[in-house]
Amino acid sequence: MEDEGVVPGGNGGGGGGGGRSRPLGALCCRELRLLEFPDRYVVRSADPDAPDHAFSVGRSDGLIEPLFEDSSSLTPKVSTIYGVVGIIKLPAGTYVLLITSREEVGSCLGFSIFHVMSMRFLSCNGSLKHSKSQEKRDEAYFMSLLRTLESTPGLYYSYERDLTLNLQRTCKLTEERMHKPLWKQADPRFVWNHNLMEDLIENKLDAFTIPVIQGNILNGLSFQSVQFALKDSPARITLISRRCNRRLGTRMWRRGANLEGSTANFIETEQILEFEGYRSSFIQIRGSIPLLWEQIVDLSYKPRLNIINHDETPKVVERHFRDLIQRYGETVAVDLTDKEGDEGRLSDAFAAEMEKLPYVRYVRFDFHNACGKGIFDNLQLLYDQIKENVENQGYLLINTDGEILIQQNGIVRVNCIDCLDRTNVTQSYVARKLLNLLLQQVGTFSSNECISMYTDIYEKFKNLWAEHGDEISLEYAGTHALKGDLVRYGRQTVSGIIKDGISALTRYYLNNFQDGIRQDALDLISGRYTVSRSGPPFRLNRFESSSYLPVASALIVGGLTMTTTLTLNQGGNSTHVVSSVLLAGLSAGVVPLVKANWKQFCSRPRLCGLL
Repeated sequence: MEDEGVVPGGNGGGGGGGGRSRPLGALCCRELRLLEFPDRYVVRSADPDAPDHAFSVGRSDGLIEPLFEDSSSLTPKVSTIYGVVGIIKLPAGTYVLLITSREEVGSCLGFSIFHVMSMRFLSCNGSLKHSKSQEKRDEAYFMSLLRTLESTPGLYYSYERDLTLNLQRTCKLTEERMHKPLWKQADPRFVWNHNLMEDLIENKLDAFTIPVIQGNILNGLSFQSVQFALKDSPARITLISRRCNRRLGTRMWRRGANLEGSTANFIETEQILEFEGYRSSFIQIRGSIPLLWEQIVDLSYKPRLNIINHDETPKVVERHFRDLIQRYGETVAVDLTDKEGDEGRLSDAFAAEMEKLPYVRYVRFDFHNACGKGIFDNLQLLYDQIKENVENQGYLLINTDGEILIQQNGIVRVNCIDCLDRTNVTQSYVARKLLNLLLQQVGTFSSNECISMYTDIYEKFKNLWAEHGDEISLEYAGTHALKGDLVRYGRQTVSGIIKDGISALTRYYLNNFQDGIRQDALDLISGRYTVSRSGPPFRLNRFESSSYLPVASALIVGGLTMTTTLTLNQGGNSTHVVSSVLLAGLSAGVVPLVKANWKQFCSRPRLCGLL
């Protein structure tokens, strides 16, 4: 793959195409036909702008070949597909991942953007029927991982423009690079299917090689015409988030950083504003605390944090921030974790490492202490500390002639523990402040005006950021974001508290009993796990959680239910009393048994270790 083309000294704002039309050489096929023959699959372009593109995949051996003409006399089964996500090779054969349905979510700077709605894996593993029983069981587990990937949330792509580059980097692409295929323009950090594209690239199938990002793109039709009262001009705000693939994972199984300095849940979020022919973009980033640490699920509601003592820790932190400075320029690190308890210990360790990096400004802000009663406006206390940095870093502004008037030359990096709820509230606050500053500086607003004075605009802005937080949280934690009320209303409501409670319980269940499989699927798709065709691909836990957890749950819940029922209806019956005592004792005995064997009952990754 090509070099990422990093522009030193910063790359603020947006996800647009810079207003330039894409040459045909950079386009991917928009619509395809899948032809299913007895011995092979054929994928053929049905796009009039990219005709005569086709390739075949052998159904028994997975052999990929560019196809220039089809001389088969057989009549195949034909279906419509919308893209090839990639190809993956497992111990028993090859699988091709296709986009079978899509939704156009709108456009950004003139280019259509699509959301992947459903996918299908084509199985090309004729040798599986001759495999041993254990090999078939192994392959069955891998197939379960592929089915998990088919329902991956938040996958977006475009046939015409590269979604991995923000607007400032896109505007700096040379004409030569603009004529290259989309995958060559892309930033590998944000290509979700980066590992899956290798066989397509090797076979020079550029017209089928679509870079897919995981994140979110929000610019609903309600934002097609947001009226600013001062000049009566239509405007549109778009949020684009790009999730990094270098420490991809689920909430509890991917924490902190790896030895290369890449962090979990690292996301670049871009706010684009289009108005009066101008285009503007503002970038923020989030990412887990870049230390070596873990938080292993153990059936408790809040597992203990463990900071891993490692000689490489100072270098890990330095690698992380050196990379940010090279890519984005001046960096301000905002830490929203608590000052007490386990979070406090982790935050103290982070602060100690940051003292060794004088070129990065570190700001510690106890979000729960300052905004613990749902007082969103207390974030002004944080903003006052970083205001000068944020305003000096600026934003990207492009005029109607496509000229860059202002560039963003720095970045604010925000983290809490999960980099979800507190982080999203804070980023939405900073984004609003920068939007006000922009509109004031270009003369749309006077110096004492802000978007909160215009109810229609402000409500749409808040809902946009709240939905953004929900989708990012779904990808990492499996539920909607907590504290969404703070973004939508500036305070917590009763219904919001109830919703947060349900989401918190759902997170507990998913983290303990589902995320091990999800983590394996992500390790497989990202290439972190290397498929071996010799030796066992993984080891099973001593107990299979899928078999033993329902039994344990049934004993606990069933025992407690029967105990309650008998107690309420015993009516002095001694037999009922004895039964209640026995069932209560059984339930109470199962609980510590499950707790003591949490490693066996929790869903744990089976393919890769934590680091």
